[in-house]
Amino acid sequence: MVTIEVLGTGCMKCKRLLKNVEKAVKETGTEADIVKVEDINAIMDKGVMLTPALIINGELKVSGRVADVKEISALIQE
Repeated sequence: MVTIEVLGTGCMKCKRLLKNVEKAVKETGTEADIVKVEDINAIMDKGVMLTPALIINGELKVSGRVADVKEISALIQE
């Protein structure tokens, strides 16, 4: 199972990234645990200064932008 964390305080970009993650997981048929992290202290504890951010299996993959579904799908399947 893949663990995916979407970090962001709830802005439109953060919500868009979450939707793209959900779509990528569905399209790839990946079994994933998707966690939305909105607490600013928890986000900073992970070393993230720019949101939205995407962490897959504990590794920061995207920060400060919204990754599209195609990019997320590729990251999930790495």
